[in-house]
Amino acid sequence: MAQKKLKKADLKKVEGQLLARKRELEDQLSELASQQMSDDQVQDPGDQALSLVMDSLRNSLQDAEYQEYLRLTQALDAIKKGTYGICVDCGAQISEKRLKHYPNASRCIVCQEASESGKLVS
Repeated sequence: MAQKKLKKADLKKVEGQLLARKRELEDQLSELASQQMSDDQVQDPGDQALSLVMDSLRNSLQDAEYQEYLRLTQALDAIKKGTYGICVDCGAQISEKRLKHYPNASRCIVCQEASESGKLVS
């Protein structure tokens, strides 16, 4: 089943959404990087444990947001290059429905499932 390519107006709308989310992530990443979890005061073991857990949680959140940020910048680059919506693995058109729900998708659903199951070598 052949997929149709996104229209220019739709592509501009997607680009605007990606840019808005990119700015949100930049703000969030900046805020997370500047946050100090502990106040450098003497802490009892419970406070130290909580501080370590909070630092770990912040780092995990920061990593997840950074990975999303990278996917957004890749999608924006693909728009500029004219390759947005084309699967990076098989070269097929990514379905419009998938792009609507996951605008920074770089793989068609078949290749994404193969990648997640470890069957795809890329």
